[in-house]
Amino acid sequence: MSEMSGGSTSPPGRMAMSRRGLLAGAGAGAVTGAIAGAAGTWGVDAASAESDAAAFGPVTVRPGDSRYDTLLRGNNFRFAGRPDEIRVVGSTDQVVRAVSDAVRSGRRVAVRSGGHCFENLTADPAVRMLLDLSPMDEVTYDAGRRAFAVQPGATLGQVYRTLFKGWGVTVPAGGCPGVGAGGHFAGGGYGALSRRYGSVVDHLYGVEVVVVGRDGTARAVVATREPDDPNRDLWWAHTGGGGGNFGVVTRYWLRSSGATGTDPAKLLPASPQRMTQHAIFWSWEHMTERALTGLLRNFGTWHERNSAPGSPYTGLYGILQPSHRAGGTVMLVAQIDADLPRADTMVTDFVSAVTAGVDLTPVLDIRRTVPWLHPMTWPGTGEAGDVLTRRYKIKAGYLRRSFTETQLAAVYRNLTNSTGGPESGMLLIGYGGQVGAVAPGATAVAQRDVIMKAVYQTIWGDKKDDAANLAWVRGFYRDVYADTGGVPVPGKVNDGSYINYADADLADPKWNTSGVSAHTLYYKDNYPRLQRVKARWDPRNVFRHALAIEPARAG
Repeated sequence: MSEMSGGSTSPPGRMAMSRRGLLAGAGAGAVTGAIAGAAGTWGVDAASAESDAAAFGPVTVRPGDSRYDTLLRGNNFRFAGRPDEIRVVGSTDQVVRAVSDAVRSGRRVAVRSGGHCFENLTADPAVRMLLDLSPMDEVTYDAGRRAFAVQPGATLGQVYRTLFKGWGVTVPAGGCPGVGAGGHFAGGGYGALSRRYGSVVDHLYGVEVVVVGRDGTARAVVATREPDDPNRDLWWAHTGGGGGNFGVVTRYWLRSSGATGTDPAKLLPASPQRMTQHAIFWSWEHMTERALTGLLRNFGTWHERNSAPGSPYTGLYGILQPSHRAGGTVMLVAQIDADLPRADTMVTDFVSAVTAGVDLTPVLDIRRTVPWLHPMTWPGTGEAGDVLTRRYKIKAGYLRRSFTETQLAAVYRNLTNSTGGPESGMLLIGYGGQVGAVAPGATAVAQRDVIMKAVYQTIWGDKKDDAANLAWVRGFYRDVYADTGGVPVPGKVNDGSYINYADADLADPKWNTSGVSAHTLYYKDNYPRLQRVKARWDPRNVFRHALAIEPARAG
């Protein structure tokens, strides 16, 4: 995941059964001593104690180098900048030196960890130094902090595998294994276990961040959630404030709130052992407006009734994914820890509720139980295999309740028009549950009483098709939110959007005519506090992009 923008999953996927789309992958799955500092010691410049002896790099790649063009691109091939250099770094010390070089030379710097940036936040032509953090990929246990240390270049697959193999624990993060932790965590990542365990940031104990002071000096700072930590606001800003805003995260520490003792196996949620998955596919050949809107309405109603914290159904995660008619299918996926009480019955009840009153015969209906780790770390969720369809545009919105009838009509209208392609469509993703057990101001994730996320996506392969695909998805989104200026203004039904699904259109008055800023759509009432954190920790506004948090004005 790009540290600049973050994201909950890999890029959007094919609508065909061979690939389940943007979030369908999620619906399918010892650092001790000086660097950490003693618990209770705040403001340690962690990099000062870190040795580069065993670290990768740094490697500087400039135009003309045979590696340059390959390293230039992230996951979305729509965007490729032309920086003076790509600095591939392997340690906090190296990050400090790279940021110092950029500031001293007056060059704009951007940061990339996994590279799954939905917009051009890291590929902006103004960026002159691109920091590649991918070699920083350790996942270890830090006994001094009683927390798991995760470097930003670690992919979610690495995180899951290491936590599971070493201690039998996990975090409720995204389901596509190639996404980097760097941006995913900072943006308030979520996944198949979030209804049960909350957002990943609800388990974030601390961060190590390379920041730049007013005098231009770069240094590494450790910030934790401890109430007496004077740097606590920097920790808070990384619990949903998004990457690329305050500095360069070089390490995360994970420990569940309230976890006690020194046994690592008790400090994060226990990993499921087995996962039951139920997938149903219907053909568009027999899909009527009544049938599609019935599925969408039922999916929303079920989540309205079963998404309160403590609900017995918080362990069930569902995705409804209708492709555009040209894509051929509509898919429903349910996933649950197979060892939860009544797990199989809950899946059956969910499927029955979503399909109630809908007269459709599936073209495929399968239920299986698999080892939990397999779908969460399998690399075939659409990363390497989609080199021919790596251009995409994603838009999103939170839902506090089911779509209105007007919105449902807009969904059907746009999924059946003549301009959508076979790789276009949308997803409704189950959310809520224990996410709602946390107060909106406790972390930077403000949307705590929402029950679903809606994603609008289009994927294509050729640059010549950019305009048509962008027009389709933008028109779709604007139509669904026509009553609120073309965007999901917080209200009774909608509740803004998710920063890890970065969408620069929200800051463009051509597409956002609501009068509500992109910052409000993403952060709601938490935005002024994020601005104050920005002013304190990045007073020179070194770290910025198209959706960046703006520093609070003095006075």
